[in-house]
Amino acid sequence: MKEKLTIIKVGGKIVEEADTLNRLLNDFSSLPGYKLLVHGGGRSATRIALQLGIESQMVNGRRITDAETLKVVTMVYGGLVNKNIVAGLQAKGVNAVGLTGADMDVIRSVKRPVRDVDYGFVGDVEKVDAEALAFLIRKGVVPVMAPLTHDGQGHILNTNADTIAGETAKALAAIFDVTLVFCFEKKGVLSDENDDDSVIPVLTPDLFKKYVEEGIVKEGMIPKLENSFSAIDAGVAQVVITSASSIGSGAGTIIRK
Repeated sequence: MKEKLTIIKVGGKIVEEADTLNRLLNDFSSLPGYKLLVHGGGRSATRIALQLGIESQMVNGRRITDAETLKVVTMVYGGLVNKNIVAGLQAKGVNAVGLTGADMDVIRSVKRPVRDVDYGFVGDVEKVDAEALAFLIRKGVVPVMAPLTHDGQGHILNTNADTIAGETAKALAAIFDVTLVFCFEKKGVLSDENDDDSVIPVLTPDLFKKYVEEGIVKEGMIPKLENSFSAIDAGVAQVVITSASSIGSGAGTIIRK
């Protein structure tokens, strides 16, 4: 029987403000068993880029990462945001280690090819070293993953945090009984976007298709759910979409086969 592992993905907004970060660290540190945290940090990157006179360009919610922007996201994601989380967890008795994909070669990516848009130094995940992460986890170390990877040729690549969480969960599912939790500002997937309490408790592929056809599930939630079902298909035991204040409570939308 596989040991249980909980992977929590939190957006930048949650980890960039003192109050929400402290609540997250309290909730995360109280989770039982093995765990891993993946974080964003986009708002801090945008703010610091502006202070440095670097304009942030976004296409479909994705950051165009030129050479100067890459310097900023490397500093912010791998440094400022990541180390604040690690220090906060250490203060709560959690032996955390901050990692980018380049550290221990845990996540290697390829630079996204230019099609309709040139995203610059953005990486698409090629492989995750599950054995290296499992070694740390079984030693009682909690990995805190920044949204940065590398190409094996000396280049850091900006990589979507949802993708890192999903690909890491898929890789670790071969070793652990993995629950992947995507945290965002709502309580779960809503049947009525104007009613925060209209959480859909369980989603299956058939229900997902039905809700998309009916326009209940739309826009940015569609790729998030596609990633969730992809993780389930790859062996992840359960995916939960919920608010950051509800991790570990069982609340939210559960994604199942």
